[in-house]
Amino acid sequence: MAEKSETAYTPEVNRPPADDSYRDKNMSPGRYVATRFSTLKPTLTKVQNPFALLRLLNFQQWMFFLVAFCAWSWDAFDFFTVSLTVEELAETFDKTKTDITWGITLVLMLRSVGSIIFGLAADRYGRKWPFVINNVLFIVLELGTGFCTTYESFLGVRALFGIAMGGLYGNAAATALEDCPEEARGIISGMLQQGYAFGYLLATVFSRAFVNTVGHSWRPLFWFGAGPPVLIIIFRLCLPETQAYQERQRIREATPNAAKVFLQEGKVALKRHWLLLIYMVLLMAGFNFMSHGSQDLYPTMLSNQYNFSPDAVTVTQVVANLGAMSGGTIIGYCSSIFGRRFSIIFISVIGGALLYPYTFVDSTKIIAPAFFEQFCVQGAWGVIPIHLMELSPGSFRTFVVGTSYQLGNLVSSASSTIESTIGERFPLPPKGSVKRYEYGKVICIFMGCVYAYVILLTLIGPEYRGRLFDVAHDSDMAEAAGQDREGIRRKLEGSPIRGNSADIENGQARHVNDVRV
Repeated sequence: MAEKSETAYTPEVNRPPADDSYRDKNMSPGRYVATRFSTLKPTLTKVQNPFALLRLLNFQQWMFFLVAFCAWSWDAFDFFTVSLTVEELAETFDKTKTDITWGITLVLMLRSVGSIIFGLAADRYGRKWPFVINNVLFIVLELGTGFCTTYESFLGVRALFGIAMGGLYGNAAATALEDCPEEARGIISGMLQQGYAFGYLLATVFSRAFVNTVGHSWRPLFWFGAGPPVLIIIFRLCLPETQAYQERQRIREATPNAAKVFLQEGKVALKRHWLLLIYMVLLMAGFNFMSHGSQDLYPTMLSNQYNFSPDAVTVTQVVANLGAMSGGTIIGYCSSIFGRRFSIIFISVIGGALLYPYTFVDSTKIIAPAFFEQFCVQGAWGVIPIHLMELSPGSFRTFVVGTSYQLGNLVSSASSTIESTIGERFPLPPKGSVKRYEYGKVICIFMGCVYAYVILLTLIGPEYRGRLFDVAHDSDMAEAAGQDREGIRRKLEGSPIRGNSADIENGQARHVNDVRV
């Protein structure tokens, strides 16, 4: 007896039906709620070992992943250049540190603008050129930051950088994952997400190398940051569009007005998925609170509350980021075995259990809980790129993935301010003239609430693991183009992009979540 929730079951091939129209279409709210626990049971899907999974990617798929990973890592590097040079920037512009942090806040506030602009461009015109333009802006704006001579110009340039930065995440996820073999999506998702932690490590290393060592104070770090995007642009120019996008564009161009079809796709997506889109923003708000809440004020806690030296703080942060990269990759892989929702909830429970040692150990032994706490935080994050891709409407993957992420980031941007403000209500004996506060208690309580929120949102939300990304299985496109499934297949048949109808039908190996036999 099969129990169905979001995903129907086709016994002969154990894969979704011909298109994605089955998703929640005929399910009552009561039935949906009733399946939240039954569908959470680990699927225990048999997958190959990680090395065998990585060998499933062909050369072009690896190149798509690598260019996306490089760009996402350098996106993070560029963001952290300000965070790591706050004191030097404040001295140059004769402002307080709080004034300088507005440069960070503006980036966070305007990311969603970039995700909308570049996301829509990537979904309409392809992943390649919006990606290239994004990186051109990184070059110009990092150089521009390095040449700023006034505080006002600094804020202006960083505001523009926020728009550029916001446009990259969704495009990187689509580029890396759209053509990825289904079995390997989990581990590739985890590896891609950890580009952010890797970018932070690079920023830490190069800030030590360039800031106040080669002259011009903080400026060489930003000048250096403008260099690698040149190589990333060249790399991307050598690659084509993803196959998934080429198929979708082929269907649009087969109609008299491709732009009209694209607009119709948007109307269909909003009509069918508006509630899901709201859910994704709420989920990403929780995830970003989890990331910022556990990380942003943590160095201050170590130095202010526990009197760690700058070197000890740096070592702890580096070890924590190594834990983050390990966790994202491992839990991303595990999500293909146990399911996306189960993996997120399980590792969040473990992370919650580790909060006490993460925030209350007052010696260098805190390095161990720092490693494992960030293993959990970024382990949950490792599932997110592919989870968002599978939830998103096919015609607007870049836009929806990027915008939900960045709106969630906007909501959570005040995490460190909230923690710092509450922390000042718990003073400790001062160290000389330096006021001290019990930040650890606040971080622990704050993160406990965040974990509870993420677990609840993940529990009540859907999961479409194993969803097909090719256009032949996208019911939204079929409705927007006024075609049935067979009509779309006929247009694709014989295409050099995908091949014949048998290829379209069998495509990649597929597994289904939320199915019980």
